[in-house]
Amino acid sequence: MPFTPFHFGPCAAITFLLKERIDLPIFILANIVIDIEPLAVMTLNLSYPLHGYAHCFLGATFIGALWGIVGFKGKTIIHRAMQWMGLNYKTTMKTAIISGIGGAVSHIILDAPIYADIKPFYPLSSNPFYGMVSDIKMYLFCGILCITTVPLYIKARRNEKKASLE
Repeated sequence: MPFTPFHFGPCAAITFLLKERIDLPIFILANIVIDIEPLAVMTLNLSYPLHGYAHCFLGATFIGALWGIVGFKGKTIIHRAMQWMGLNYKTTMKTAIISGIGGAVSHIILDAPIYADIKPFYPLSSNPFYGMVSDIKMYLFCGILCITTVPLYIKARRNEKKASLE
């Protein structure tokens, strides 16, 4: 997707629905980290594919696992941010790594149907997902899921507030 915020909807929806099993901030941020690659290509005018190694399942898995470790090491900062948002936060190294991988791989799943240059199964050069969904339908899907995260967030905050009063 041209701008990572489109990825926020599906990622936030997944993490709010599976909040007890997925590390919400690590999952979402791992998904965003993948787009550092095209951002660097565009801003630095690099002679490198717009969707290169970070936009394949192998690269995304590596980046996601690394991001999970980084996120786990920075869990104190993440904890403060989550408290500011009114959400409790606790994680384990295993959850952080799985969430990082899941977030990064989900980025590839969302991008592969709409970008011909992505090679999800690198070193294979084809993209079997390309064209399965139009870019307009993908943007609409992501936008709708972004809107649905608002009530999911409100519900999560209410549940946590209610639990803290008990």
